[in-house]
Amino acid sequence: MLKKAPTDMCHTDFAVSINNVTKTFTQWQRDNTGMGLIRNLIKPEKQTITALDDVTFAIRKGEFVAYAGPNGAGKSTTMKLLGGMLLPNSGDISVLSLSPQKQRTILMQRLGILFGNRTELWWDHPVIQSLEWKKVVWGISDEMYKKNLAMVIELLHIGNLLKTFARELSLGQRMRADLAMMLLHNPEVILLDEPTLGLDVVAKRQMIDFLKRINKDNVVTIIVTSHDMDDLEEMAERILMISAGKIAFDGSFSELRSITGNLTRVAITMEQGFIPKIENGNLLSSNNGLFEYDVDLAKTPVRDLLSQLSEVEGVRDVEIKKAPIEQVIAGLYRDWDSGKKINV
Repeated sequence: MLKKAPTDMCHTDFAVSINNVTKTFTQWQRDNTGMGLIRNLIKPEKQTITALDDVTFAIRKGEFVAYAGPNGAGKSTTMKLLGGMLLPNSGDISVLSLSPQKQRTILMQRLGILFGNRTELWWDHPVIQSLEWKKVVWGISDEMYKKNLAMVIELLHIGNLLKTFARELSLGQRMRADLAMMLLHNPEVILLDEPTLGLDVVAKRQMIDFLKRINKDNVVTIIVTSHDMDDLEEMAERILMISAGKIAFDGSFSELRSITGNLTRVAITMEQGFIPKIENGNLLSSNNGLFEYDVDLAKTPVRDLLSQLSEVEGVRDVEIKKAPIEQVIAGLYRDWDSGKKINV
């Protein structure tokens, strides 16, 4: 459901607050054809892109929030605004009751940022040197450094990587080392932009488990973007969805599923030769007697579905599970692109 920033709480209860924020970019248009080059010289053309359009939301301390949307929707722009790397054209932004625009140096002592496609590690040095460099430059005390280094070594399994050159790390190893480095100064809010990008199953599992643990045990506020919606559903309790620069949805994943009709996957194993017929069911695949359907439980409740199946001859096994969140999101994207209004 679409929500506005709550007004019944003290501002200190929020880790992040964005109010009526708009951010635009100017793109110069280029034409390298003969006449186009002349027009560029005489009257250059430019286009204004609205990345965020009057966006408002708030995140309480200790929340784990997914921030999702299609490419170009404004996700990375929002992260950069929260980190003070970009300035808004209008509106107010507060992170831990500090302004990223005016108090960025102070804020960075309490904020952690990780972009999946970038690294702060010294490329031609062992990982431990990057960690020790941060300790000195950031003024991290010996006690805090030793405590946090021990924590990340244990939980991120990087003990055997400390003497390895950053350039020799695999992507998953490098992401764990970057995450370890980011956590050395005890950030209260963590911004993660595509942290599982390109990771294999094992590395992704380690990353997700670790983030969930520090959110729960250390009450760290986490905001994460990802194109892998299944990862987001597993990690976060709340999802903010942005489309064309506007917040299109703010709520839980269960609420998100409900507005799309509560799609469900039903797998039916049949005796050879029998093809089950499911009312309101969309057959997705069939292989060696295993048939998989999409069923909308808003139209066909579980009781009615089971009643139908009980009358189907040749059923050997039935499995009912939620449809992948990727499918739910894809349907919403299609509706938004077509201009269809979603009732939330």
